[in-house]
Formats: sequence, structure tokens, C-alpha cells
Amino acid sequence: MSRVVLMIAGALLLLICGASAQASSPEAMSAARKLVVTLKLADQYRALLPQLLLKLRPVVAQDRPEIERDYDAVTAPGSEIYTPALTSMIDQVAALYAQSFSIDELRQIEAFYAQPAGKKLLEKSDALAQASAQIGQDVSQKTADELKQRLIEALRQKGHKL
Repeated sequence: MSRVVLMIAGALLLLICGASAQASSPEAMSAARKLVVTLKLADQYRALLPQLLLKLRPVVAQDRPEIERDYDAVTAPGSEIYTPALTSMIDQVAALYAQSFSIDELRQIEAFYAQPAGKKLLEKSDALAQASAQIGQDVSQKTADELKQRLIEALRQKGHKL
């Protein structure tokens, strides 16, 4: 499964469960933030924010060229408009990890992803997720086709005309 999907699902889970969740220790949050840095989640969120702002552009600018120009300037990459959203996402995901894993587990996970095999997994995870999803779709389609034929044959043997 794609890391992005997992992170978004994790953030949503945190928002839903946030009211009843206990605050994590500063040490757990520190370990979780270090893991978030190692996983390069901020880079992934930075890639998502421009897409969000692009979707908001027509709503905010209302097809007015003067507003569109200023909107583009205000939302340019590197703009401080991203900072609160980026900080919020990172903090929420770090809190989710801190609540989901012990400090020792967080350190072990971070250590794995800091090693060459972990780095390689991070680099290839999106491509692997896409390829895995395609394999799942292909196998499901083939299985559905085969099952359809077997069911039709079984029903024909019972006297149904299909």
C-alpha cells in the first residue's frame, strides 16, 4: 500500500481518535519526530499541498485574473502559507506514531529506515505499491473471468440456458 495512503489514513485516524487519546511523553514524541524525518514524510506532504492549493484556486480566485495572479504569488512553492499545514500534518503523524509504538519500537523502526535496505524500501515503496496493485487487479480480473466460466458451466449442467 502506498505510503501516502497510509499516512493520510493515519492522519484521519488520529483526528477521529484524537479526543480520547492520551498525550505521549516528550521522549516518545522526539523519537516519533525523528522517524517522521527519516521517512521523509514532510517531502511527501510538500508534494500534496500544491495540489490542494491548485484545487482551491478557482474557488478563491473566482475567475478574476487580478486575484489569480496574487493567489499564485501567495501560494508559490517555498511560500510560508504552507508552513502551518505542513507543521500540523507532521505533528499529527508524529503523535500517531508515538501513540502506536513504544519508544524502543520507534527507535528500531527509525534505525531500519536509516539503513541502506530501509532507504531502498522507501525509495521503491511507491513503485512497488503501484505494481502490487496492478498485480492484484490483473489476478482479480483473471479469477473473475475463470469463476464466471465455471459458474456458467455449473449452471448449464443444472439445465439453465446461459
